[in-house]
Amino acid sequence: MPDPASTTASWRFALPHTTAAVPLARALVRNTLADTGAPVDGHTAELLTAELVANAVQHTDGDEPIELAVELTPDGAWQVEVHDQDPNPPAGLREPGAPTGPVAPTGADPREVPERGRGLQLLRTLSAEAGYRPTREGKAIWFRLPATVR
Repeated sequence: MPDPASTTASWRFALPHTTAAVPLARALVRNTLADTGAPVDGHTAELLTAELVANAVQHTDGDEPIELAVELTPDGAWQVEVHDQDPNPPAGLREPGAPTGPVAPTGADPREVPERGRGLQLLRTLSAEAGYRPTREGKAIWFRLPATVR
């Protein structure tokens, strides 16, 4: 994630550690995009956010809230982080400190991947950048969508 000092606007939301967090996260992203008029692909932002929140609910134990952090950067890009309590890194995402740029493709054909497990493949394919970073409480998985021409 870029330096917070370069952020134009940011929002943080605590979500319940239940499946109800998924549609709630989609609505928060949709409404925030609408309120700001951010020039990004809202459908992709909602889809990727929903995938990350669903993964956090499914793959972490306990009832600690999941945090959704949303940032609109000065260049009009949209960044989303989903924080959970599990420190284990997600498979297939760039490790902290790795060179920037797109994540190397896995080579798997999306039609041949089981229905479960497609979320991170969507993240790698549809975002400009994606990765994760450790936090004091666990990890944050993030993605970035560039500003689109309207």
